[in-house]
Amino acid sequence: MHPVVIVGAGPVGLWLAAELRLRAVPVIVLEQRESISPHSKALTIHPRTIEIFAQRGLAERVLAGGPQVPTGHFGGLEQRLDFSALDTAFPFTLLQPQAHTEQLLEDHALSLEVDLRRGHRVTAIDIRVDGVTVQVETVDDSYAIETAYLVGCDGSRSTVRKAAGIGFPGTSATLYGMLGDVILDAPPQGVVTHSGPTGQLMIVPMAGGIHRIVGIDPARSAPMDHDLTFEEFRESVVAVVGSDYAMHSPQWISRFGNAARLAERYRLGRVQLAGDAAHMHFPAGGVGMNVGIQDAHALGWRLADVVAGWADDTVLDDYASERRAVGADLLRHTQAQTVLLAAFLPDARELRGLMNELIAADPQLSRLLAQRLSGLAVAYPAKDGAHSLVGHRIITEELDAATRAGAALLIVSSEIGATLAADAAAVGIVTASRPDGPAVLVRPDGYVAWAAENPTEAEVIAAVRSFRTAPTFDVVAST
Repeated sequence: MHPVVIVGAGPVGLWLAAELRLRAVPVIVLEQRESISPHSKALTIHPRTIEIFAQRGLAERVLAGGPQVPTGHFGGLEQRLDFSALDTAFPFTLLQPQAHTEQLLEDHALSLEVDLRRGHRVTAIDIRVDGVTVQVETVDDSYAIETAYLVGCDGSRSTVRKAAGIGFPGTSATLYGMLGDVILDAPPQGVVTHSGPTGQLMIVPMAGGIHRIVGIDPARSAPMDHDLTFEEFRESVVAVVGSDYAMHSPQWISRFGNAARLAERYRLGRVQLAGDAAHMHFPAGGVGMNVGIQDAHALGWRLADVVAGWADDTVLDDYASERRAVGADLLRHTQAQTVLLAAFLPDARELRGLMNELIAADPQLSRLLAQRLSGLAVAYPAKDGAHSLVGHRIITEELDAATRAGAALLIVSSEIGATLAADAAAVGIVTASRPDGPAVLVRPDGYVAWAAENPTEAEVIAAVRSFRTAPTFDVVAST
């Protein structure tokens, strides 16, 4: 039986696969596409996602992929959010086509010997108490895989979610946007945002002389099942902003809607969901791919712990509860942004004007919205009485060496660290010491699992034992 099978080789599935392989977990990734799509739904990589890549030693490669933009937008407002004020080593968004990101993540996964199978389509699954049978079809054959755990990273139309019978409640689309990657012979300068009674439009320069134009034309909106032609797209752009910027040579023309849905659960026994398989929303703020990669980052170490026998599989329930709350917040702020993006009526125009004024007048509001979009605002619930650091991401020099290998990090006094280092290493925990500050146990995803001021050795051992099942610590605790 295979330990883990992942369905979907987009950014989410590839990152999850790499996270598992960092901890030597055999993993198979099934992807029905024969190759990476050249059409990039996502362009924006937010600060928290860059932090995640940096944790695994990929920052340099990621940052080389596109320009750094020190601002972001909320609902397409003209008043930009200042990302440079954020508490991170990466206070900017990175503009990079999803195809480039996927290629980088695929290279990373393959370097870790992930078993990636393209052209393999999942047709059915059978969930049992002790595992999952996955039925797979290829052009020439069909076969079945037995796996202990199955993860659906296969998008908003997820075969895994549907086959598992997990509900996907929410709202259907009532508003439709348009997207076109085209060449402009008379392009505007830089990134352009336009909003008015005739519609909303954003124009972003991309590599290779291509511009992405994305927006809403309320007079010509049509459902998703109506194919958008280049001529219709051009007419909409002219209707919204009065010019087509001499566009030609369309690379990709598409529609998207504002349907908003959240999986009823992120876990059903041996099946987990991550990314768009678990949440669907209007692409406001460019956050979707980022939240999906962060889902994978939160799931990977837990699933690896379960496979290694270092944790009971109830830790997967912790993943589900933590990340479903993040998914609910994702829908909340993207739906709020959609109202601002579709502000065509006079009353709604006043809302945009008021929001622009408030952001300009209050740097703290700008910072709060930027934290929400960037992923840096995410904090997980802690038990009553826990140290204030618990549940929050942490930035510390010692973290870098530990997280490169997907390990947890225990920062304690040098005396306690010397006693526990070997036993901690046996369960994937790197030990470090520093002269002052609280003792901290950092999860492999960079969030604090436990912290205390001046703890005893017994208290540290108890914290580690509650974090990971480790017989070696039983021996230490008895001495």
